[in-house]
Amino acid sequence: MAELLNPFKIVQQQLKTACEKLGYDDSVYELLKEPEKVLTVNIPVKMDDGSIKTFIGFRSQHNTAVGPAKGGVRFHPDVTLDEVKALSTWMTIKCSVVGIPYGGAKGGVVVNPKELSKSELERLARGYFRAIASMVGPEKDIPAPDVYTNPQIMAWFMDEYSKLKGYNTPGVVTGKPLNLGGSAGRNEATARGCTFTIREAAKEIGLDLNGATVAVQGYGNAGSVAAKLLAELGCKIVAVNDSKGGAYNPEGLDPLAVLKHKENTSTVKGFPGTKDISGEELLELDVDILIPAALENVITSKNAANIKAKIIGECANGPTTPEADKILYKNGILVIPDILANAGGVTVSYFEWVQNLMNYYWSEEEVNSKLEAIMVKAFKEVYAMHKEKGVNMREAAYLVSVKRVADAMKIRGWL
Repeated sequence: MAELLNPFKIVQQQLKTACEKLGYDDSVYELLKEPEKVLTVNIPVKMDDGSIKTFIGFRSQHNTAVGPAKGGVRFHPDVTLDEVKALSTWMTIKCSVVGIPYGGAKGGVVVNPKELSKSELERLARGYFRAIASMVGPEKDIPAPDVYTNPQIMAWFMDEYSKLKGYNTPGVVTGKPLNLGGSAGRNEATARGCTFTIREAAKEIGLDLNGATVAVQGYGNAGSVAAKLLAELGCKIVAVNDSKGGAYNPEGLDPLAVLKHKENTSTVKGFPGTKDISGEELLELDVDILIPAALENVITSKNAANIKAKIIGECANGPTTPEADKILYKNGILVIPDILANAGGVTVSYFEWVQNLMNYYWSEEEVNSKLEAIMVKAFKEVYAMHKEKGVNMREAAYLVSVKRVADAMKIRGWL
């Protein structure tokens, strides 16, 4: 059978398996297998040369039983409706894994933002948000940054929505600049949350982090911050890569120096004292900890058997295919699944939303402390389910999460 790579089909199968293992009848899966609401919009944008160009955008709200919908908006040329639906479903699961009161949503626009001027990008961002304005709001659906979107784009989203409402509405989006109601600690939250789960996983399998070796696939914001934080815990970062190449030194790398090199040259490749390494080679290095922090489907049935790491912390969304998951579990590799490992981002987005609603803001130390408490608790719940049911960590995370959503749907009378 061909390996399943359609993200929406993957998440539907994961939900179906979880529902079956929890002993639910078909009605639970019927309510979870498709999003509650999906909107496709056509966004006309006046380009700098005076011409009009249209862009296709999507917003998917998967499930709102636990609370309002939450999820990022990505601007990428390869955005598809199935991808957006899948990511909104994973957001439902992710929010419930860590126990925050959100359902899942996701948005996307089919565009290469690198081809637009700043003013064209602003007109596109505002046009997209006007087009989905009826779906979003602090009580309904709270977007956030994702691939190729950032705090500036969130500021445009918030400003456009505030104009439509006639008053300032910071709580409509998260991931905003600090001076517009953003939260301290948000920039590092995804990687920090991942680091907390890796630390807890290391305790469970008896791995001493002092001197533990780490390879990071994808040296963007999440990957570089995870490398820095793990180095602070005593780990040795031996390999990193990005879309243009990789750098490997078995004696270890200084994560901050690598980041500076990347800022200067636009790639980690060629960092002094390292040898080039391909993405495929990096994944198969003999290291203690592997962090996939880039794109989907990089660990597949073709390379899973060659992976030697003891712990995989999925900082990226969907880096491991279902077939690969089975191989890794059989080989005794502890995979901290994306829906748990990278839930630090949405957790601090939740903190940002709470701070916006009460118009009172926490220090970075408070944010990090609250994040640690939630991530450690979530990891322990998932690890306990993993042991109790004899399933891999991804299935355990789904069991914890689907049970919470199903309980909410039952209490509300949806089932």
